[in-house]
Amino acid sequence: MARKRKPQDVSVLHGHHVVSGQELRATFDAGRNADDTARVRRRVLHGVVLVLLIGLIAAGIITALAIINGRFSIPSAEPAAKTVSACPAATFDYTPNEQVNLNVYNSTSRPGLAKSVADDFLARKFVVAAVGNTEPSYRGVAAVISGAAGQSAAFSVQRNLPGSDYFQDSRTDGTVDVILSQDYRALAPPELVDQTPGTLSCPRESRRVADDDMWPVMPSAAPAS
Repeated sequence: MARKRKPQDVSVLHGHHVVSGQELRATFDAGRNADDTARVRRRVLHGVVLVLLIGLIAAGIITALAIINGRFSIPSAEPAAKTVSACPAATFDYTPNEQVNLNVYNSTSRPGLAKSVADDFLARKFVVAAVGNTEPSYRGVAAVISGAAGQSAAFSVQRNLPGSDYFQDSRTDGTVDVILSQDYRALAPPELVDQTPGTLSCPRESRRVADDDMWPVMPSAAPAS
């Protein structure tokens, strides 16, 4: 008796799966759907970019018209204001010591400093009037203060007092105030005082003043010796 053969599976050929028409159509349909989705996304993206581009062009046109009509102005950078120095630029001759009227004040905690320095100035034939103490409101070696009329005299004082800073106030006479501060050590030796013409030495830290309201120091009305 002959054996019955098993029905052959038409989806398998030599061990490989045979793609049916239905599977092939499903594959093409899936690919077509993916292409359609990508195409829609590209169209949406192109539309968004186009809308933004049109908006930028419209904004540029509106801004340009506003500038032309004077309704809108573009702020321009202004150049920084130049710092105006209050330090006198003139060159001064050395005023003879005996023609310089001085007031000497001590703003340090060293007792008797004003009297000691005043005596040193007197020994150099400076004319010394007031001698006393004042509040420590200036930092440095010493402040040399005068009005416009006393600038030449202040120049001579500074040549004897190296490292000092000059300040101008509104006094009208030729007197000069010397306010000794914590960095003061000594006057220049008399034989080393430079008496050639020169300029005043103003504060190195922009501590320049030109009116009474901005004084860095204010001697007391009745200084104590």
